[in-house]
Amino acid sequence: MNSKYSLPRDGGLITSSAPRDIIHRYEKIRTLVYESEYQGVQYVADLIVRMILKHEEENCSCEIYDEPQLFVLGLTTGRTPLGLYRELVRRHRQGLVSFRNVAVYSLDEFYPIRSSEQQSRNYRIHEEFLNHIDIQPENIHIPDGTVPEESISAYCASFDQSVRRIDLMIIGMGEQGQIGFNEPGSYAKSRTRLVQLTHNSRKVQSPAFFGLENTPKMAVTMGIDTVMRADRIVLMAWGEEKADVVQKVVEGAVTDQVPASHLQEHHDIEVVIDEHAAGLLTREQTPWLVGPCLWTPKFIRKAVVWLCGVVQKPILKLTYKDYLENSLGGLLESAGAYDRINIEVFNDLQHTITGWPGGKPDADDSTRPAPSAPYPKRILIFSPHPDDDVISMGGTFIRLVQQGHDVHVAYQTSGNVAVHDDVVLQNIDTARELGMEDRYDEVRRLIASKQKGEPEPRELLDIKGAIRRAEAKAACRSFGLNDQTNVHFLNLPFYETGGIKKGQLTACDIRIIVDLLRRIRPHQIYAAGDLSDPHGTHRTCMEALLGAIEEVRGDAWLGECHLWLYRGAWQEWDLGMVDMAVPLSPDEMIMKRHAIYRHLSQKDIVPFPGADNREFWQRAEERTQHTARLYDRLGMAEYQAIEVFVKMM
Repeated sequence: MNSKYSLPRDGGLITSSAPRDIIHRYEKIRTLVYESEYQGVQYVADLIVRMILKHEEENCSCEIYDEPQLFVLGLTTGRTPLGLYRELVRRHRQGLVSFRNVAVYSLDEFYPIRSSEQQSRNYRIHEEFLNHIDIQPENIHIPDGTVPEESISAYCASFDQSVRRIDLMIIGMGEQGQIGFNEPGSYAKSRTRLVQLTHNSRKVQSPAFFGLENTPKMAVTMGIDTVMRADRIVLMAWGEEKADVVQKVVEGAVTDQVPASHLQEHHDIEVVIDEHAAGLLTREQTPWLVGPCLWTPKFIRKAVVWLCGVVQKPILKLTYKDYLENSLGGLLESAGAYDRINIEVFNDLQHTITGWPGGKPDADDSTRPAPSAPYPKRILIFSPHPDDDVISMGGTFIRLVQQGHDVHVAYQTSGNVAVHDDVVLQNIDTARELGMEDRYDEVRRLIASKQKGEPEPRELLDIKGAIRRAEAKAACRSFGLNDQTNVHFLNLPFYETGGIKKGQLTACDIRIIVDLLRRIRPHQIYAAGDLSDPHGTHRTCMEALLGAIEEVRGDAWLGECHLWLYRGAWQEWDLGMVDMAVPLSPDEMIMKRHAIYRHLSQKDIVPFPGADNREFWQRAEERTQHTARLYDRLGMAEYQAIEVFVKMM
């Protein structure tokens, strides 16, 4: 999928006039940053195809009696290479490349697991790539997850010896720098072996296995030393959830605690990432430390907010010395006196704050984030799952309704797979106790019929979807919204696979959103602007919305429509990017919390919490309170909490 979602760059490092050594001086590995995953994938696909074709040419030039050598390609699985595999399949179908003389070595496999199980690495790489190209079966080498335990050590040694040569290794990495299943603590000379998976790694993988209890505890993986044998290595990473580990691998020290950092010692390694994964690299995070910059108003704000954090002062107390001692002399040369910069940034940030997210009627809106007219506005809030709206912008939602706007909310996916079976039985039992149809035993048998690793029965998913719809409607009613006319459940088809792995976005998904947009013709749209995994649900929902907006580009109503982006439950916008900040009172915080409580299936037992064990309401409150404290430290008024938004159009 060619991503449409990318926030416009505003200022930053001037790369055209700075020598390459200056731009990359903090980086210990050659690193290529692309605007989107799609562009990065094109580069890697070009490289693979070029190397395969060159290898074929060299084979053709050999003596006729010489046996041609295979091109050996090392591959990884997971979400990172999905876009690459789709692109390589596309090029193969167009006749641009053949894999007939290519051998593939896959990095790892769960243990024990059968290759026929949908969660196995073997199954996934065949399903996503190998089944769609002309590779010879005998040239496919994937660790076997069915080898008897008493033979596994000998098998691993044999597999490792078979990896005599790898021409090109394409890998991703985990959020702790794992290469394959080389967990933190893996040593540099490690080879192919059976490893014990950490609790955190199993937790990350558990959604695919429908629970931690079904997730394998071990895996077979190439070792770091095995990977380092490759003649050339490309490490890919997409999305902001990889930004922290990318910074450690590219700029940090070599350490066993970040296994991918050992790649710094390879003779021919490059890192290919998108802008979001590059977000914490010095040249992206604090480019004024690297070289000359283009100083736009927003970029100046970013630098000043950073400076306030470094010297622990509010904006209006920053001094000339503070700027000079922290590499911001270039800003002074470009923008003028420090005290004028302080005042301009203070006013700029203060003007982001508004208690009227839909615009204050009959007010001077020259410095307000939202225009005062028209009033009331038609507002359309898009929520990827049935609770993202109240978790991420519940306070703003409340204000929009209470201030008299015609607010609609559209739940893009059903969220059905995030409901525990126990919750289903509790709801069915409640209906039975109320004297309604008794389906308890029927549903219990349905749950018992689930097959390990297989998609859930459609009938069970429908029940789970109904539970989530009822919870969402209850939350909307608590804000005073009419759940019969102003709440829309889109059930986008890409999500409805019955498993954790979702389908690809299609025109069918986009058409559903187009129809809703044209029916409501909103003045304001709110959407989840996550910068994480390009193949995750939030990003796919965002791509669907942008695809729909592209289709209605010629509609007259779109000319006065603005798109505001909120963040998901885990991250918040950097204050340097914020266009609107909506303060919440203590009472609004309580009202928002109670709306989140309506999502009972997600309370107390969060199905897929990752490493963060807080409940959603706790994450939401702590995040918005932290944002309010940041505004306070910069010298703004003190608020209980603040929800912030970035304007995309």
